[in-house]
Amino acid sequence: MPSLESRLLLVTDRQQTKGRPLLSVLAQALKAGSPAIQLRERDLCAKELLALADEIRRLAGPRGSQLVINDRLDVALSVEGAGVHLRGDSLSLAVARGSGPAVAQLGGVARQSGTPVSLHGTGGAWMVADRTADTARFAEAVYHSLDRKVCNTLNVCCIVRERAADLVPLFLDAIARAGRRRGGDVKLHVVEGCEAALPAEWREARSRVQRADGEHDEPTVETLPLEGLAREWEWEDTPELSLVLADSAEEAAALFNRFSPQFAVSLVAEDELAQKRFFEAVNAPFVGDGFTRWVDGQYALNRPELGLSNWQNGRLLARGGVLAGDSVFTIRARVRQSDLSLDRQSPPSSQHVVRGTGPAHS
Repeated sequence: MPSLESRLLLVTDRQQTKGRPLLSVLAQALKAGSPAIQLRERDLCAKELLALADEIRRLAGPRGSQLVINDRLDVALSVEGAGVHLRGDSLSLAVARGSGPAVAQLGGVARQSGTPVSLHGTGGAWMVADRTADTARFAEAVYHSLDRKVCNTLNVCCIVRERAADLVPLFLDAIARAGRRRGGDVKLHVVEGCEAALPAEWREARSRVQRADGEHDEPTVETLPLEGLAREWEWEDTPELSLVLADSAEEAAALFNRFSPQFAVSLVAEDELAQKRFFEAVNAPFVGDGFTRWVDGQYALNRPELGLSNWQNGRLLARGGVLAGDSVFTIRARVRQSDLSLDRQSPPSSQHVVRGTGPAHS
């Protein structure tokens, strides 16, 4: 996104033109020099603002004048060469999914204003099982979170040490089933110091891992340093993820806030107080209690995604911002899953998800 070069900034207000068309007033101002123009018409909807911005760009562009959109990042990214002016509270959380310059621009702008940023390709979803985790819920949540690789696929599983003896075997069985579902094996990365929780047959096994360049024969389990939890496993057909043990759900939340992209996380726990504390502790827009693959603009929020053009040039705020009428806003979503067999490979049923929102946490 361009930086402001002009020392003179003209801020628009259609109500202060004394009946003259705004474009006529701007044309006269441009004749006197080449000021930058900040489009600040808060009463216009997105469609009207975009149309006006395009007209101003055509007017100002040939004169070398810059156009800055007030407080509307979605509109600015839809207008070629436009910048954006953001207040400190314009975005409470920035979440972008996709690739290319548009996502990089959103991340850069948000970070400059001190906004937490979650960009696709920086970590994937997390799941935490605490001491009150239901075994059936946990096993099914893991399995149904690995049907294919996308931004909300399970990337890191954290199990409290107190339950490692019974939950780790269920976790291993679930990921093995997920691998067989895709016609192959699985690849697991275990944080150093946690590998003793795995049976010897897993530590000594080998897997046929499908990579972008073909099939590889690799150890099924490899260790990684704690900092490796920040890595997203971009797998092809072989489910790949990390496992770490923690002393408590509080420690797991701290690990999530430190190493994850702060995007999507599930806490499998029967303790309602633990769920409440976890939701308050994690800095994530999407928090659930089952499989991680529920995160999707249309599916989880029952709202249309914001797609300005396509993946390369503007599918922004698709998971954290919702297009509702003429505005974009950010929310936190929290779900409770009642159907343990819910899977993204079959049509979702809205009755299975209880939707709720909460204040943004930073």
